[in-house]
Amino acid sequence: MKPLPNLIFMSRWLQLPLYLGLIVAQGVYVFHFWVELVHLVEAAFGNQAALAAIYKSVSVTMDTRGAQEVAAAAIAATQGGEPRQLTETVIMLVVLGLIDVVMISNLLIMVIIGGYETFVSRLDLEGHPDQPEWLSHVNASVLKVKLATAIIGISSIHLLKTFINAAAYSEKTLIAQTAIHVAFLLSAMAIAACDRIMPHPEKPAGKNNH
Repeated sequence: MKPLPNLIFMSRWLQLPLYLGLIVAQGVYVFHFWVELVHLVEAAFGNQAALAAIYKSVSVTMDTRGAQEVAAAAIAATQGGEPRQLTETVIMLVVLGLIDVVMISNLLIMVIIGGYETFVSRLDLEGHPDQPEWLSHVNASVLKVKLATAIIGISSIHLLKTFINAAAYSEKTLIAQTAIHVAFLLSAMAIAACDRIMPHPEKPAGKNNH
């Protein structure tokens, strides 16, 4: 029966293409971040095409009424209508969008590195100056808590973007997003509570705990 357990254990390498795919997704997020940043800088210097692109990007998740108003503003900016400039609200929405991309990117890094270390193979980073502090004591339960916390942070950014531009959303959308965020909070608290209740193996004596 030895070949069968070996085959089952080797099957963990089937996850490798999944983590490589997440690295590709990380590259897409980096590209998207720089496109949005370039549009923001160009719009700050009066580029009407970049301004239209920004108005379009911040209207992606709006209700139909809000999206139509923003789209009309973008069209006016590119067709010789009344000159439009960046407002503090639009800048804040774009910056929050950039922060959202960074937080999702951090989530991807956590899944890629932590998941590979936990479920596939050791990375052998002991002594490496750039080793993440959390990786030294990562396991499946710790990874779940960290992922839940990261998801709450991402949800908070989305909720803040919604409230900043609340006039473009219906009351139903505002209530739904708030309820979803509260559900994320309760889920994270439940995961953390379960992790605290579950017994943890004792670490060998003499080993530094960080």
